[in-house]
Amino acid sequence: MSALGWLTPRRRSATARSVLAGEASAEAARKTALADDGLDAPASDTAEGVRAAAPAAEVPDTAPEPEPEPEFPVAGDDLAAAFFDLDNTVMQGAAIFHFGRGLYKREFFRRRELARFAWQQAWFRLAGVEDPDHMQDARDSALSIVKGHKVSELMAIGEEIYDEYMAERIWPGTRALAQAHLDAGQKVWLVTAAPVETATIIARRLGLTGALGTVAESVDNVYTGRLVGEPLHGPAKAEAVRALAAAEGLDLERCAAYSDSHNDIPMLSLVGHPYAINPDTKLRKHARAHDWRLRDYRTGRKAVKVGVPAAAGVGAIAGGAAAAIALHRRRK
Repeated sequence: MSALGWLTPRRRSATARSVLAGEASAEAARKTALADDGLDAPASDTAEGVRAAAPAAEVPDTAPEPEPEPEFPVAGDDLAAAFFDLDNTVMQGAAIFHFGRGLYKREFFRRRELARFAWQQAWFRLAGVEDPDHMQDARDSALSIVKGHKVSELMAIGEEIYDEYMAERIWPGTRALAQAHLDAGQKVWLVTAAPVETATIIARRLGLTGALGTVAESVDNVYTGRLVGEPLHGPAKAEAVRALAAAEGLDLERCAAYSDSHNDIPMLSLVGHPYAINPDTKLRKHARAHDWRLRDYRTGRKAVKVGVPAAAGVGAIAGGAAAAIALHRRRK
């Protein structure tokens, strides 16, 4: 990914850097999706069946039936899309930590750095929330590790790491939610603070449209060890969604967003259909106060409100059991 202009914190405010990060991420996501040429999922036969299943004619002399819940997602609504946070929403744990473990296996860094990654991942899994200091430390470590490496090299390694550490950590329930949007003919994007290259690999493997992620600066296909703007976290995610929606001609009021973290309230507040998935305490409280839908795949609890796609029900049961934290084995 080409450099889009590095600006240090001293030259731009945090808000401006969030906008820069969001716009850079949206630009990268659209370029990748267009280059892939064919990732957009068409409306499936299932979606067509739902849309074609008109209610039977009323039988005379019977009480009128109650109005059915509006279909959601709405099949064929090309002004709508869905935006999914990644860590603890689509996948158990944090993608950047799994990526770090994979790089250690390939001797990109030393053992003590792996120990730091392992501790961060354990804390993240046990706490169930995103701590900015922990996430920033992990990103700084990752940037120093990939500096000087080719983008294409890290992409190839990322494919292997997905199979080794991430594939079995996808929440089936959230995956079902994403599929419901795809079946309705809508685009589905991951939105994450993880590197955009890692996020793009995960999106491809899940059959999603693409991914918005943190953009690391590169020159001539080589990482410089710096970011474009700032990590795609909190307000920067909202800016990325806003920029992508504008470029794609989407109506945000008809779009949906899904996240587990209160840090993503800015992104969730942008859309007409916000969902709290595996929510942390602050997001759960906010969602209840604002009448947002909730779904928790960690416990199998049912949604607080109706209207969540029915396909997620089976996935909720399958996704209820979280995988144990993987133990590192010393490589001889």
